[in-house]
Amino acid sequence: MKRLSLFTIIFAIILFNQLSSGLYAEEKTTPVRVGIYVFEGAEVIDFTAPYGVFAVARRLDPSIEVFLIADTMRTITAQAGLTVLPKYSLNDKPNMSAFIIPGGIGTRTEVFNQRLIDFVKSLPKDTLVTSVCTGSWILAQAGLLDNLPATSRKEAGPNEMSPLDRLKLFCPTVKPNTARVVDVGRIVTAGGIASGMELGFYLLERHGYDEKFISEVARIMEYSKARELFKADRHIEK
Repeated sequence: MKRLSLFTIIFAIILFNQLSSGLYAEEKTTPVRVGIYVFEGAEVIDFTAPYGVFAVARRLDPSIEVFLIADTMRTITAQAGLTVLPKYSLNDKPNMSAFIIPGGIGTRTEVFNQRLIDFVKSLPKDTLVTSVCTGSWILAQAGLLDNLPATSRKEAGPNEMSPLDRLKLFCPTVKPNTARVVDVGRIVTAGGIASGMELGFYLLERHGYDEKFISEVARIMEYSKARELFKADRHIEK
């Protein structure tokens, strides 16, 4: 009887999890496949924050896919020595509904990575092309921010040019914007470091998830108050 009771409890937990997932999952005409680019010196929170949002969202909709992409399939060392292994290389050209480029000290060399620039330029028109922090430098270098508003990290040390101002070095016609998330249609840029959280939640919206679904993701992550605080800090042009 004890074995039976334990089996019943486990079965009930599994069934509850499946049913609760079904309550929030929605039919999607386009698969949600989010690729996040990683490189030597990538800022950890820049790529792990949006990854974390989609990882939690996947509990409610198991059809969601989120994965790392790198120039090659070798191990990547991000800031502070964190090592990660990508699922795909640029040569694999995986199908994606959204592509995220984080920032970090490594963007200072990635802006000259022609393979990455060509990859970004070749993405299908229905793929959202997004960035966190200085990842927007790469979008600027690829010519995707011409005459468009965009954001980046706004903080800088004494007597230093802010990363947001540096955007103009890569794209003289870009319109620097201080909002936490800037959406101009296909291109979505987010500000410095922790704004990757807001990008993750905003991309759930762009993928068609409703407020009930997104609020539940925020609740699970204990991020509801912060999300409400930052939600208005957006600049949207479509």
